[in-house]
Amino acid sequence: MSGLHDLLKAYVDDGTVPGAVGLVARGDRVEVRAVGSVDVEGSAPMARDSVFRIASITKPITAAAVLTLVDDGVIAPDDPVDTWLPELAKPTVVRTPSSPLDDVVPAVRPITVADLLSSRPGWGFPSDFSLPQVKALFEVQADALSPQAFPPPEAWLARLARVPLLHQPGEAWLYNTSSDLQGVLVSRAAGRPLPEFLAERIFEPLGMTDTAFEVPAAKRDRFTSSYRPAGGGLELVDTPDGQWSGVAPFPSGAGGLVSTADDWLAFARMLLDGGTAGGRRVLSADAVRRMTTDRLTPAQREDGALFLEGQGWGYGGQVDIAPLDPWNVPGRYGWVGGTGTTAHLVPSTGTVTVLLTQVAMENPTPTPLMRDFWRRTADGPQ
Repeated sequence: MSGLHDLLKAYVDDGTVPGAVGLVARGDRVEVRAVGSVDVEGSAPMARDSVFRIASITKPITAAAVLTLVDDGVIAPDDPVDTWLPELAKPTVVRTPSSPLDDVVPAVRPITVADLLSSRPGWGFPSDFSLPQVKALFEVQADALSPQAFPPPEAWLARLARVPLLHQPGEAWLYNTSSDLQGVLVSRAAGRPLPEFLAERIFEPLGMTDTAFEVPAAKRDRFTSSYRPAGGGLELVDTPDGQWSGVAPFPSGAGGLVSTADDWLAFARMLLDGGTAGGRRVLSADAVRRMTTDRLTPAQREDGALFLEGQGWGYGGQVDIAPLDPWNVPGRYGWVGGTGTTAHLVPSTGTVTVLLTQVAMENPTPTPLMRDFWRRTADGPQ
């Protein structure tokens, strides 16, 4: 057995997770280990093609969808988003981050497409969750583990527009909300539902046959149950016949997809190949470069330290800039998902790593299993 298998098995054996799929690839060399079960009852063994709620490793895929529209000339990075999202025209901003919601000033400029792509529109989560504006935003950003609780995009946008910005557009990196806004932007600019657009422009060209906003009945035997830590054990959050048995009213560009390890590998390989797959161009090389280049100032990285841990952010994902840990290779791009998932690619080495589990994170800090997985796979497949 490989060291990767033994690592995953140790976390299954101690009850941290019911199961896990770990993948590490470099070029044609791919190592995949599936360990444990799809649920705590052990009703079926975990498999390479098991389907998971991938949560926030949806974000890079949504950013790629926005960039296809940039490549098409439909939108441009400097365009104000209120062209397509008029609900967001003329936003207000709290006077200071700690100000009450009624102490606001006008935004000094419109929110742009680039602001959404770089997670700097003024809405989103900072490191301090106690701020009045952040508490109001939590009322809009419902639990991502319950997508059916979200209202349709029009109602969601109307609710968001009533919450002032925490910072002026472009000033601060703030987590999550921008990716949901990207998903709505794609739908409106393309004139079609986000699931349909992603299927045509990303999933079908890349052969991502199991990636979607729902799991049809024919695939639910491969769909894992979802859990969260509770009282020293695991609490069931969702079953294969639950929240993802149909497309939610709001297909979340921030975290609504299900997928498999091999599907995310296909997406990562497209980025490593400069936007091409199987001789077909999905993104321009310039779009890939934009996506995987750090966009933040040192102050913005510092303010986002709870999430970024000293690293940067491109479009839809983290970009490592400092080798603070063995796995932090400068240029490494990817992210983590709150349902217990991680996916990264390293352009300098061509390495891709994907870890899928079905136990939710308790906070934004990556779990010991995630860190051990990154450490174990930092050098590629064995």
